[in-house]
Amino acid sequence: MELEHSYINTNGIRLRVVQAGPKSGIPVILLHGFPEFWYGWRKQIPALVNAGCRVIVPDQRGYNLSDKPKDKKDYDVFTLVDDVLGLIKALDYEKVNLVGHDWGAVIAWTLAVTHPEKLHKLTVMNVPHPAVMQKFLRRDFEQMRRSWYVGFFQLPWLPEKIFTANNFRRLARAVQGSAKKNSYTDADMEKYKEAWSQPDALTSMLNWYRAIVQHPPQLPEDVRVKVRTLMMWGMKDFALSHRMARPSMDYCDEGNLILFPEATHWVHLDAADEVNHYLIDFLLDSITKRAIK
Repeated sequence: MELEHSYINTNGIRLRVVQAGPKSGIPVILLHGFPEFWYGWRKQIPALVNAGCRVIVPDQRGYNLSDKPKDKKDYDVFTLVDDVLGLIKALDYEKVNLVGHDWGAVIAWTLAVTHPEKLHKLTVMNVPHPAVMQKFLRRDFEQMRRSWYVGFFQLPWLPEKIFTANNFRRLARAVQGSAKKNSYTDADMEKYKEAWSQPDALTSMLNWYRAIVQHPPQLPEDVRVKVRTLMMWGMKDFALSHRMARPSMDYCDEGNLILFPEATHWVHLDAADEVNHYLIDFLLDSITKRAIK
């Protein structure tokens, strides 16, 4: 499978973008989260291409080979949404299908709420609707406890020092240890370490967390999602409670939830074959209504 690597100007920066599949295929943008980069979708790209999709996978702002602005304000949610809107425009699409995991799902949810006219369909993995996330962070002690690391990431320089020590040993162990066995091989982690080693990358990645606390987004009054939505959730997520999944569907005009009891936060890698099956069925309009219980 041929991967096309390029840089695309959007919203005042350059994003490194990987593309694959027929140019006339169904456009699908895949948005990764922390601490991944385009390679985080390695198990989805071939399946989507084989299904006839045109797959577009950026290194998001601050990650790997994309531009890394210095100011924390440059990583606020709506700026990150504008990066994706600019990418859609630069690629000359009127609408795309958007898939997001982790932070990529935050951006995907927000774009769906604020610019539904730009989307055919929305797929999110292991991140709740922003309104549900806000409610749980205010009222749910378990989720507050799980989100302790967000506070730690607000500290200057210390998270960077800890994560970079011994060739990113702790960050690599955190990723591998929170996923199912073999979802991240040692060879995979070498690629991640190369991405994390790019100049200013780790600070830029952490600035996503710093910006959402120091410059919290103000959601619009109407937070309903009007485009067709598929949510997939690994129930053994260490950071985000699966109890936020079903309430998120209440904000969707047409939503379908699929739960994966044995998958972790990294559902797209832990249960790649099943995730790809449901994702492709959804994109090709033949998704089953049966959720995994």
